[in-house]
Amino acid sequence: MTDQILVTGASLLGATSCDLLISDGVITEVGSVSAPRARVIEADGLVALPGLVDLHTHLREPGREDAETILTGSRAAALGGFTAVLAMANTSPVTDTAEAAERVHDLGRTAGLVDVQPVGAVTRGLGGEELAELGLMARSRAGVKVFSDDGRCVADARVMRRALEYVKAFGGVVSQHAQDPDLAGPTSCCHEGELSGRLGLPGWPGVAEEVIVARDVMLARHTGSRVHVAHASTAGTVEVLRWAKSLGIDVTAEVTPHHLLLTTDLLSGYDPTYKVNPPLRPQEDVEALRAALADGTIDAVATDHAPHARHDKEHAFVDAAFGMLGLETALPVVATVMVESGLLDWAGVARVMSGNPARIAGLGQHGHDLAVGSPANLTLVDPAATVTVDRDASVSLSRNNPWHGRTLGAAVHATLLRGVPTVLEGKLV
Repeated sequence: MTDQILVTGASLLGATSCDLLISDGVITEVGSVSAPRARVIEADGLVALPGLVDLHTHLREPGREDAETILTGSRAAALGGFTAVLAMANTSPVTDTAEAAERVHDLGRTAGLVDVQPVGAVTRGLGGEELAELGLMARSRAGVKVFSDDGRCVADARVMRRALEYVKAFGGVVSQHAQDPDLAGPTSCCHEGELSGRLGLPGWPGVAEEVIVARDVMLARHTGSRVHVAHASTAGTVEVLRWAKSLGIDVTAEVTPHHLLLTTDLLSGYDPTYKVNPPLRPQEDVEALRAALADGTIDAVATDHAPHARHDKEHAFVDAAFGMLGLETALPVVATVMVESGLLDWAGVARVMSGNPARIAGLGQHGHDLAVGSPANLTLVDPAATVTVDRDASVSLSRNNPWHGRTLGAAVHATLLRGVPTVLEGKLV
């Protein structure tokens, strides 16, 4: 006899309510289902989404297990409704070899709460000069398909071109941290404008992002390869993306929850919690990013979950580490910003937080419609719930949570990975 779970009364993508029967990790019936011996998860009033996929997480292991581990990050991801996450390469040592990628992959499998897919570095040691073992990582047991020097821009156009040409051979994609180092150096930490001048903080102008995005989409067109724009943050970047897509250039892009809601005004108190790279931008950029996510110019929401130990974050603003937590709060932020405003419906949320991210990352077992034969990677959301964020309640090892004290709409009720519950009633199983 197979192990069966019956999800009853769920609203599929916020529309039709029906039952889902799961057998051995696969959806086997959809509709009005009778399965007397199945374990029942009552889902009346809940929205059923395909399991969420995060293109951009920092799990810190190996090297900074004081800030996060693959296990604690996996717990946070599961509570956030995710069934797959991509772990960025800026670990210590850097994920720039097949062996390093396989180590991250295996630690994720051991944790067993979400599928942890390693991202490979584009260049050795994130140095920006010599290509990393792209082909070996792709052919490894980890099956790496996404490559990024995130935290550092691949600023040399020749190196970026070679990377795009190389990954094209096996269907890979280069995810770029777009930051021209001559326009926004390593100390740049505040959107360049009146506020940065008044606060005396090094400016990070939007054009430093936009010129790299423009260059890279042209390189993608020249090479016939794929480029992905990490954490898009400006209206100018949206314009470049819209133009590139109108020409059929193979470019995709992500936006973070914090860039959809928070603005640069929060920096006026010098709170290092709000120090992130790229920096928070003005309201006009936020509005452009929301519109671009709604109309498909931006393809995905990605958390850029970046945990830091207290001794790295609790400094003067200029000296503090860049980054914010995001895995446990991403869906409530998107529900608050995009669903409550009518910019996206729940089917749209599934597109930008599951289907598109899975497609970009080449994760064939994720991002499927909730249909017979699909892997039972599933998230159940209570759309009527509200969540008041308490940073001390997080399962992450870090506390650099920009949402602390905020009340957000919607809550993850349950997460299932291949039919196995990892979260039920909002708690880890």
